[in-house]
Amino acid sequence: MNTAFDRITINPGSMNGQPCSRGMRLTLRRVVKAVAAYPDRDELKQDYPEIDDEDIRQALEFAAISLDDQILTYRCSP
Repeated sequence: MNTAFDRITINPGSMNGQPCSRGMRLTLRRVVKAVAAYPDRDELKQDYPEIDDEDIRQALEFAAISLDDQILTYRCSP
């Protein structure tokens, strides 16, 4: 994995300090949600022309390493 996130910016004065793509007002959360909502990459790029493949790759990688490997136990109700 490439951990040099050169397209991810964090500015406490913008977007409440949330990680964004290339200093735009486009949070990584929004990028990841867009990828999930648009399985067709071409359709995603039509609605979000400012996002390119490297933005998507870095957003997904950042999200993946931000997840905790903690194991949670869930009880199912009958």
